[in-house]
Amino acid sequence: MSPARLAKLETAMRTVLAFNEAFNRHDVDGMMQLVTSDSVFENTAPAPDGTRFAGKEAVADFWRGFFEASPQAHIDIEEIFGLGERCVMRWRYTWVDETGSDGHVRGVDVFRVRGGLIIEKLSYVKG
Repeated sequence: MSPARLAKLETAMRTVLAFNEAFNRHDVDGMMQLVTSDSVFENTAPAPDGTRFAGKEAVADFWRGFFEASPQAHIDIEEIFGLGERCVMRWRYTWVDETGSDGHVRGVDVFRVRGGLIIEKLSYVKG
């Protein structure tokens, strides 16, 4: 692999890791520093296709509402790998529901990163 390609791959994974760290802090501003102005996020719900959010403002609004509704949200990375501008992250998402019960699901995010910023995040969930 050429040094330029390797650098691109490392940048994509570093960007996704930084995004996940900001997610776990519930730091929407920090997350938005890592996405393009025309970024796209496809949520896991509702099945079967999820909701698509286009543009930084729409994506930020989604995450603000998400953390308000799920203040214990946390993602543990089970595996991460990449190729070129693509990065795939297998994760376990945990939360505490309104009754105080713990819950979790597992899933996968497929990211596209260009120039050190996320331009696309497609989320898929098991169950």
